[in-house]
Amino acid sequence: MNVTIGTRELVMGSRYLTELRSSNDILEDTEALRLRLAEEGYLLIRGFHDRERVLSAREEFLRKLQAMGRLEPGTPLGEGRISQENRSMMWGGGAEELQADFPRFLDVVNHPSVLDFFDRLHGGKSMTYDYKWPRAVAHGGNTGAHYDVVYMGRGTKNVYTMWTPFGDTPLELGTLAMCLGSQHFSKIRQTYGEMDVDRDNVATGWFSEDPVEIVDTFGGRWATTSFEAGDAIIFGMYMMHTSLNNMTDRYRISSDTRYQLASEPVDERWVGRKPKGHYAWGKTTPKPVADARKEWGV
Repeated sequence: MNVTIGTRELVMGSRYLTELRSSNDILEDTEALRLRLAEEGYLLIRGFHDRERVLSAREEFLRKLQAMGRLEPGTPLGEGRISQENRSMMWGGGAEELQADFPRFLDVVNHPSVLDFFDRLHGGKSMTYDYKWPRAVAHGGNTGAHYDVVYMGRGTKNVYTMWTPFGDTPLELGTLAMCLGSQHFSKIRQTYGEMDVDRDNVATGWFSEDPVEIVDTFGGRWATTSFEAGDAIIFGMYMMHTSLNNMTDRYRISSDTRYQLASEPVDERWVGRKPKGHYAWGKTTPKPVADARKEWGV
């Protein structure tokens, strides 16, 4: 099967793209989970969330999109058909505003079973960032390749991202893709990985929009899979990831949420009653990523 990332078409099973593997076989073995995270950079867990709880939150997002006029009139709500405007939506915000609009979403990503899992993975009491990133991606939309640390690296680096799709998400809807081995790209970690988008004001914060260039230059291999409602993928701050283009006329609804040990330093931009978020990034003309990469020598 062929998939599209940015302007590149990749073939599943080629040197550039393979299938993510599930970690459900080791789900109850904490040490094995930690070892797999260290070696492979991610944990794909099928049925991590309760499916009905996820689908209930999906309806919450769809009703919001409908009220905003973002859904095609006269089509079934559950299909999430994109209106002619074809605009993506990101509802990033703190717990207070998200609770007002999306309480069922918070019930998924803040559920005791989720926090218990991260307690076990971290080996201590965990916390989740108050600020969360739910989004609806329109036709043609995708995200360039990046490390999360450039957006939230001011506290501990021992932070995990959990990507949750809200609905069954086949490849053509725009699934997440991991660059296998990218957590060990030392030159990228020591340059791009030290960037802070608020401090350095580099456009998009993405390292590259070309998945082929990354593999050809630095190694690794991209991996993705189809997801079902309830699935989740968990990875660290130095795992290069991107998303496939949404090639359909339906919204891809998903969220990014973060978890760390409560006892470790936390990035102040993402916690509190009203997290300040990115306070400087983009406020002045940003530096092109290509220029920054020349300076970094990558």
